[in-house]
Amino acid sequence: TTHYLFIVVVAVNSTLLTINAGDYIFYTDWMWTSFVVFSISQSTMLAVGAIYYMLFTGVPGTATYYATIMTIYTWVAKGAWFALGYPYDFIVVPIWIPSAMLLDLTYWATRRNKHAAIIIGGTLIGLSLPLFNMVNPLLIRDPLEVAFKYPRPTLPAYMTPIEPQVGKFYNSPVALGAGAGAVLTVPIAALGAKLNTW
Repeated sequence: TTHYLFIVVVAVNSTLLTINAGDYIFYTDWMWTSFVVFSISQSTMLAVGAIYYMLFTGVPGTATYYATIMTIYTWVAKGAWFALGYPYDFIVVPIWIPSAMLLDLTYWATRRNKHAAIIIGGTLIGLSLPLFNMVNPLLIRDPLEVAFKYPRPTLPAYMTPIEPQVGKFYNSPVALGAGAGAVLTVPIAALGAKLNTW
């Protein structure tokens, strides 16, 4: 009983840590300005949390379960904003599950080799997560419309829209976020796994 209780505690707490790393939800009004921070923080936190949790259980598929928990949490937050009168696409739910599936696939294909999971799986997360989330925000309506019609009460003063300048953020953050996420994910995930062995 204590063993399974510990698993639940690790899952819940690491999930809370991941979804609070950076801007864990893509708010439509400034999603592209936060893309770099999101890509770096979420690639790192997903890799660290999922690898730790997966190696703790030793079961391929655990990382996908972990990402599913985060997705459910975020949909609850999306529903809360929607209940407050904001539009349905005011929040874009991040895409964690496919990247976690790649990690699980790596762990399974390498016959549960934890070093391969860290190096190969971590790299796949760092490369795929920014890509999936880049496509995801591209599918929603114009952020400027949402920014002017539905300002967030928590929006900081420097982010208050003054004139249409969102377009200049569409180019470099995508490439920078993907590159930085891929580079930073592997060493930090390795550190997380090292801590797991102590």
